[in-house]
Amino acid sequence: MTTDPRSFFISLFSAAVSAADPRLVIRSHLPERPKGRTIVIGAGKGSAQMAQAFEEAWDGPLEGVVVTRYGYGAPCRRIEVLEAAHPVPDAAGLAGSKRLFDAVSGLTPDDLVVALISGGGSALLPSPPEGMTLADEVAVNEALLASGAPIAAMNTVRKHLSAIKGGRLALAAHPARVVSLVVSDIPGDNPAFVASGPTVPDAATRADARDIVAAWKLDLPPAALRHLDSVAADAPRPDDPRFAANTVRVIASAAVSLEAAADAARKAGIEAVILSDSIEGEARDVAGVHAAIAREIATRDRPFRKPVLLLSGGETTVTIRARGGKGGRNSEFLLALALGIDGVPGIHAFAADTDGIDGSESNAGAFADHTSATRMRAAGVDPRAAVARNDAWTAFDAVGDLFAPGPTGTNVNDLRAVLVR
Repeated sequence: MTTDPRSFFISLFSAAVSAADPRLVIRSHLPERPKGRTIVIGAGKGSAQMAQAFEEAWDGPLEGVVVTRYGYGAPCRRIEVLEAAHPVPDAAGLAGSKRLFDAVSGLTPDDLVVALISGGGSALLPSPPEGMTLADEVAVNEALLASGAPIAAMNTVRKHLSAIKGGRLALAAHPARVVSLVVSDIPGDNPAFVASGPTVPDAATRADARDIVAAWKLDLPPAALRHLDSVAADAPRPDDPRFAANTVRVIASAAVSLEAAADAARKAGIEAVILSDSIEGEARDVAGVHAAIAREIATRDRPFRKPVLLLSGGETTVTIRARGGKGGRNSEFLLALALGIDGVPGIHAFAADTDGIDGSESNAGAFADHTSATRMRAAGVDPRAAVARNDAWTAFDAVGDLFAPGPTGTNVNDLRAVLVR
C-alpha cells in the first residue's frame, strides 16, 4: 500500500487522463473516407489535441479549423487552431464561430465533416442570434455560471440563445455527412449537452429553457428574454431529416477514466470503489456526503473496509455567494470536505478537473487531509469563512496544497478521490 498519498493521487490522475487521451482513442473511431472533401471542425478544451490526433491518424487529404481555450493549443499542419476565452466568451470566440460556419459552407453530399467536440465549447463558440449582442451572450453565461444550475440545464438555455449550438452548425454543413467525435464531460454522457451540441440536436424545447430561467431565477438581459419568447429561439429537432445521415460517437468519458483510476489503485494494493461517474449538485453538499462516508469507514469500517479508495466523477456546481473569491468547483468541494474530515485520522482526499484547470485559476484542484483545516487556520486562513466566500483557492494556496499540472489536452470532467487508510 502506498505511503505517500499525494504521489498516489497524482498517479490516479495520470491514469484517468491517459485513458481519455485523444491519441489513444481516436484511431478506433475514424469514419469512412468520403468521395469528396474532408473538413474538420471542432470546439472545446481538448479540440486542438483531438485535431492533432486526427491529423496523425487520417489517411487522406483534409482541412479545417478548431477553437480551443487560450493556452490549450497544439501544433497542427493542416487544421487551423484558434484560441478564445473560457469560461466567459470573447470576440475571438465570436470570430471562431464565424470561421467554423465558413468552413462548412457550400458542401455537397460527397463531402465529410468531422466535428471534434469536447467540454468548454459552449463558452468558446459565442454566436448571438439576431437581436442579441456578444455582450448579451456574455451576460447570459455569467448568470448561468453564478446560478448553481446543473450543466444540462445551463446548456438547454445556451442552445436556445445561440445561432450555432443545438445542432445548428451541423445544419449549416448539410447536405454533407457529419460525424461528431465527442469527448464527454457531461454526467450521463449525452453528447447533445457537450459544448451545448453544436452538431448534435436534442429534444429540449424553448419552453424547457424558459422553465429553467424561472426555476433558477436567472437574471438575463432583456434581449435574451425577448428571444426566448420568440419562435426564432426554437432549436432544430433530432428527427429533422437533415440530420439523418449524421453519426455521433462518444469516444472518451468519465466512466472510462474512473475505471482506469480504479485499476491503478488496485495495482498499488488498494481496493477502489466507484461511487458514480455522474454526480451533480452543489459542490459543498456533495463534499458533505463524501466526508460522511469517509468518516464512517474510518471509525466503523463500513460500508467498506479500510484501506479503500472512494472515486467519483461528474460535474458539481458552485453558487456564487460572494464576489472576489478564487477557485472552482473542485477546490470548493475539497475545502468543504476538509472541514468534514477535520481531525479524523487516516483520511486523505484529492479533487481535480481532468482538463487541468479548475475555475478561473491555474490549478486543476488540490489535495486535502484530516489536518488541512488546522493547517489553514495556522496560516491565518479561516477555512469555513473561505467556503462561505467561494475562496477555496486562497485557502489551499496558503498551505501549499494546490495541484497545477497544466492543460492536459482532454476533458472528461472531474476526478474526486478519497483514501481511507
